[in-house]
Formats: sequence, C-alpha cells, structure tokens
Amino acid sequence: MRDLHAPPLDRTQGVRTDRAAYSADFWQRYGRIYQRDSWKLERREHFVELNNPSWDAFRRGDWDQALRLLENKREGLRKAAEQDRKQRTVFHRVRVVGLPLTPYLQWELHSLRLKAEYDEVIRIVDAARLATVESEGPLPELVVLGGLTLYEVVYTDAGVLDGGVRYTRPDLVQGWEAAIRTLFENGEDIADFFAREVAPLPPPQPTTE
Repeated sequence: MRDLHAPPLDRTQGVRTDRAAYSADFWQRYGRIYQRDSWKLERREHFVELNNPSWDAFRRGDWDQALRLLENKREGLRKAAEQDRKQRTVFHRVRVVGLPLTPYLQWELHSLRLKAEYDEVIRIVDAARLATVESEGPLPELVVLGGLTLYEVVYTDAGVLDGGVRYTRPDLVQGWEAAIRTLFENGEDIADFFAREVAPLPPPQPTTE
C-alpha cells in the first residue's frame, strides 16, 4: 500500500497511563465528542479479553455458548449507537487480518460483525498488502478520538491490555488519522469479508496462549 504515510511515534512525547487511567481518560474524552468522528486501527492477531464471558467460553472450547453470549450484547450496542447518534459521531474501525485466520480473529470477527449492525463502520485490510509499510515491524494499535487525541494502545506480550500512551500534538494526531483513513478507504466492508472468509469456517480450536 504505497500511499500510506504513517508518522513515527515517540512515547517520550506522550503521556503513558496504566489500564485503569487509560480507560477512564478514553471514555471521558469520548463522551465529549460532538460532530466529529473517531478512528481505530487493530493490528495484533491475538488478544486476551478481560471480563468477557463470550471470550471465556471460546477459550473453554464452547463455541456455541461463545456465539450466544455475543448475541447478549445487542442491547448494550443499541444504546451505544443511540448515544453516538445524539453526539453525531461515527466510530470507524480498520481491522488488519492475515489469512488463514487465527482462532482469536475468527472469534473477534463474529463480535465485530455484530458491532457493524449497530452503526460502527468496519473495514478489513489484508495483512499481505502491508508488507512494505511493515518492513520494520507491524503497525501499532491506535485510536484517534474526534481528531483531537491519539492513543497508542499498549498490550503485554501475551495480548493483555496494559494501558496506553496519549498524544495530543496536532500534526501527530492528524497524520495518524489520515493514515487510518487511507487504510479504511483501501479496506473491504466487514459484511462481505465475513460472508466469504468467516461464515463457512468450522468452530475454531482455542490455543493455549
């Protein structure tokens, strides 16, 4: 993807926060957004989900229960979508995906497909298209809130959320928003990707990671 220009990140220019402080800061700032959109970039292919019953069921190997528990999230997603409409904001997500899918990604794509039914706009980018961009390492996990705040989301090696780094320098925020927009514009709608690559798959076998 030759037209992608990703600004370098220097964590010394941001504010490092632990998991609790990152979450509190994120939701406080998200609640203040009005008439501005947000953008998220997801790159890792395995995470450890905390306090997520569906993920716990997936990890136990109970795929049917994992899917049933995802369905239980519909009311919460509906309320969140209603609040976003009041704030006149749209949350865009770019999910980088390698094939064949990891077990985690197979589970997560079911979750994301459900979110897309409730106004989150999600597109999938084939990891193979990022070979040039990622010649020195994978893209970071990022969120740009309302064009004003950039978070680099930090995880442990195992994939457990470990807080974030907040950046507010305008050129850095705008540069990464433009980069995520470029990925988004080159991505595929999740509904089409899901129907072709995810729906036909048998239940995944959870790993021991």
